[in-house]
Order: sequence, then structure tokens, then C-alpha cells
Amino acid sequence: MNTSLRTIGAVAATAATVGLAGLVAPGVASAHVTANGPGLVQGGYGVITFNVPNETADGATTTKVSVTLPNLKSARPEAVPGWQATVAKNGDDEITGVTWQVQPGTAGIAAGGFQRFALSAGPLPEKDTVSMPAVQTYSDGEVVDWDQPMNADGSEPDHPAPELTLAAESSTDTSSDASDTTARWLGGVGLAIGVVGVATAVVALRRKS
Repeated sequence: MNTSLRTIGAVAATAATVGLAGLVAPGVASAHVTANGPGLVQGGYGVITFNVPNETADGATTTKVSVTLPNLKSARPEAVPGWQATVAKNGDDEITGVTWQVQPGTAGIAAGGFQRFALSAGPLPEKDTVSMPAVQTYSDGEVVDWDQPMNADGSEPDHPAPELTLAAESSTDTSSDASDTTARWLGGVGLAIGVVGVATAVVALRRKS
């Protein structure tokens, strides 16, 4: 019995490891600064997460990351231990970017590692995709600009700009309308069934009397 349990546990652990590798591998393989925001819609608010890897080969650490934002009304960076976030605005009080700077006593992002920087922002542009160029600064003074658009043939450039995909706002409204319609229909059916049940009970009582 114990041997069987150990075998099952080993298989489960192996499966979990493979599953995690599948989740992590794509991000590690790209080794680029990327932006993620599942479920975000055009004109809406939500959390945008920037994944910043350190792909340098000389051992330098990443000490600063700056991201350009599409003139948003609101952007609130999530606190990251050891990092100071600064929000930049234009003359119209629109938020144009955020910079995360490592604080004294903190090494930064080590070679081969990565750090997530998140912010709650909006309203997002009425576009299918939004480019948010980033600048990554290393401890040895090297600066990498992640600002290149996708190539005309669809291939990825050496330093692609982080890009966010946004769902159309109308699709969310349609889904909500459909849900409301379904709920009302089910409610009507339930009410009809209830009325029939009451009528049947009344008839039964009358017959007994």
C-alpha cells in the first residue's frame, strides 16, 4: 500500500513539474520585456503586469525600468519591495509613464532572473493593441530600449516593444445582455411552473373536499 502511494506521489510530482515548466518556458524563452493584462477591454480599467527579465551575460543587474503609457487618467503602481515607483504626467495631468528605480541596498534584478511590475490603470485606449515601449537600465550603465514594432512579415524584432491586446468593449456588453436575457427567460419559466403547481394543488384540494 505504501509503495503504491509513493508511486502515485512521484507521478503526481512529475506531472506538476512538467506543467509548471510548460507555463514558465514561454516567458523564459522570449527573454523580452512583455506586458500582460488578461481580460482587459477597450475603455476599461484593470491591472497591467510588466515582466522584466535580466538577459545580460556579464552579470550586471537591472536597476531601473521605465515604461511609456498611452496618456491615461489613472495609473497606480503596485508596491514592489526594494523598488521606488515614480509616475510621470503631462500638462493635461495625463499619466504618460512609470519608472521603477531600485532603492539603495537592493541589488536589483540579477542575471538570469526576472521581476514583475504591476499597475492598476485606465481608462484604456479604444484600440485592439497598445504598444508601451520600455527602457531597461543595468548596473554597468548599459541601456536597452524595448521599442521596436513587429516586422512587416510578422516576425519578432530584436527588441520588441511590450504590447497589450485589448478586447472590444462591445463584446462584453453583448455577453452581459445575453446573460440578462437568459436570466429573465429562466425566471419567467420558473414563474410559470410555480403558477401551474399552485393551480394543480388547488384543484386537488377541491376534489378531496
